[in-house]
Amino acid sequence: MIKAYAAIKPGGELAPFEYDPGELQDHKVEIDVHYCGICHSDLSVIDNDWDMTQYPVVPGHEVVGTIARAGEHVKHLKVGQVVGLGWHCGYCNECEYCLSGDQNLCADSQATVIGHHGGFADKVRADANSVVAIPEGMDLESAGPLFCGGITVFNPLVQFDVKPTDKVAVIGIGGLGHLALQFLNAWGCDVTAFTSSESKKKEALQLGAHHALNSRDNKEIEAAAGSFDLVISTVNVKLDWNLYLGTLKPRGRLHFVGATLDPLDINVFSLILGQRSVSGSPVGSPATIASMLEFAKLHNIKPVIEKFSFDDVNEALARLRSGKAHYRVVLCR
Repeated sequence: MIKAYAAIKPGGELAPFEYDPGELQDHKVEIDVHYCGICHSDLSVIDNDWDMTQYPVVPGHEVVGTIARAGEHVKHLKVGQVVGLGWHCGYCNECEYCLSGDQNLCADSQATVIGHHGGFADKVRADANSVVAIPEGMDLESAGPLFCGGITVFNPLVQFDVKPTDKVAVIGIGGLGHLALQFLNAWGCDVTAFTSSESKKKEALQLGAHHALNSRDNKEIEAAAGSFDLVISTVNVKLDWNLYLGTLKPRGRLHFVGATLDPLDINVFSLILGQRSVSGSPVGSPATIASMLEFAKLHNIKPVIEKFSFDDVNEALARLRSGKAHYRVVLCR
């Protein structure tokens, strides 16, 4: 039996929960969970914000642990190996995206916390090809958030061939944004932070931004017209997107990794006349996650975390809901 914490209704507190995962299939692994980050997506799943949650639900998709058991067909992972598990715990392995190494775009992928029990538990199971080995020497306490928040902001750098000479701005310096600043700085970019918090400006500069602008001051934003090759939005709220489009250079890109649910009000002429683009991206493939981990290790990139015990999971969730978490919350065994 796997011992976990589960919600049984939308918005409900998590309570102890046990389930029988059945026999371990040949292509799967079972992971002893040592740490698990808490992502805002876990709150969305608990609250059924996306109308996809199946209760009882065990959240948790930023898992760090060791391989406890491996199926007969698993050859690349060994018992005792330190690994991580992110948003996906399985893929169809047959579609053109899986076969070309873009498993994160697989339409039949299995989410770790939707229709599957996640990492707020002593163990979790996943397809072996969705599990990524963690390089030796990484700080394991803070590694979990890299498997969702980290890869979410790293993936666009790879997908859109961001260059070290590019000027890049990040909207929102929180759970995603504070990681984006670190990755972009290490990538070699000239980095600007847009933040609504004066108190965060100083920290944004410490985290890797070269410049910081007030996202509530339209004049500051307008003064940055034509400045950026890429603007990454990490927020989940509606902003004046046309104002930010104006900060892009010709051929610049406004890219969304924060899941704002409001429709985008975009001035098409701003796109046409400057040949600009608007795009979005999810988490990355296992290969991209592995590359991100190596890059993070090389440049000592770490999430800023607050630690809670697994037994205090509801307190940890309340901390995240409060909006005061600094910046990622991690459950520790």
